[in-house]
Amino acid sequence: MSHSSPAVERVAQFEVTYTQYLDPEGQPRAPLPDFAQDAEELRRMYRAMVQTRAFDKKAVVLQRTGRMGTYAACLGQEAIGTAIGCALRAEDIFIPAYREYAAQLLRGVRMRDILLNWGGDERGMHYEGCAIRHDFPLSVPIGSHVPQAIGVAYALKLRREPRVVLASCGDGATSKGDVYEAISSAKVWNLPLVFLISNNQWAISLPRGRQTGAQTLAQKAFAGGLPGEQVDGNDVIATRAVLAAAIERARSGGGPSLIEAITYRLHDHTTADDARRYRNEAEVQEAWQRCPVKRLKQHLEARGLLSASDEAALQQEASAFADQAAEEFLATPPASPAAMFDHLYAQLPKQYEWQRQEALARGLKPGH
Repeated sequence: MSHSSPAVERVAQFEVTYTQYLDPEGQPRAPLPDFAQDAEELRRMYRAMVQTRAFDKKAVVLQRTGRMGTYAACLGQEAIGTAIGCALRAEDIFIPAYREYAAQLLRGVRMRDILLNWGGDERGMHYEGCAIRHDFPLSVPIGSHVPQAIGVAYALKLRREPRVVLASCGDGATSKGDVYEAISSAKVWNLPLVFLISNNQWAISLPRGRQTGAQTLAQKAFAGGLPGEQVDGNDVIATRAVLAAAIERARSGGGPSLIEAITYRLHDHTTADDARRYRNEAEVQEAWQRCPVKRLKQHLEARGLLSASDEAALQQEASAFADQAAEEFLATPPASPAAMFDHLYAQLPKQYEWQRQEALARGLKPGH
């Protein structure tokens, strides 16, 4: 808005940039970053995306056949999780929402354990035998995990550890006060923290345009003094490059930042949802044209880095991994009901102790 009055002067000005390296057909729009020049690294990212999609499909089947609880699919968002998993170091700390399975798998979390968590077994987020046990569990409540990233990042800064925290959330979470409070605190303390918003256009049945009047979600960073930018979340190369730059900036003392990854939720919000009730099918079909898996596949094929036999072998391998994970999940004996008391407090209060003892005395078996 221009001002002609001499009484008015501009005191601040902001800009939101958008990064995309590959167009929806997998064609480069600009010279690719160094990691994308490495054929093996590109194939590793593609493998992660294909495996995540196979896992996601298997999880939905388990729920639909009554063998697992409600599940939140990541269909269409595989590039974001893959970029996170590739950009973070093992010693960094990931505080996820609940669709970044590719990141967890790349960081060593077992498929079986993710299934256990959605099956109601908290042992799935114990990350047993995993090198990244410092990562947080999946957070289903919307936005409530984001302020926790402030405390973790503050601790890293106090200890002078060269580590970074990445907290992810969806577009709907940015309308929650929890997220605004975290953004406000991050720059005040100049924390080694990156906020990642997976903007999949829908907060359950509420479209992005009815969640906020903001032109972008990236600009919500400006109120807290953070840099904010957009990236094509269906372009795994762009998302990884933008994330890596933000992570290393935070690691070197440059402070926090916020990234809005533009994507689309191709599945229902969860398996308890029916998106056909509120979403136009033509919109979904159009979004499939921007599919992140197809985009990288076409790029690899154009560069001669993926043959038909390579693709067939990769799909077979991914399906086998997902099938094995499902078998391991279904074969895992449920925990005893008494286990619900084990991790509530460092020292269990008396009002819970007698309940725990009674459960043990009665010899309650799982499922009783």
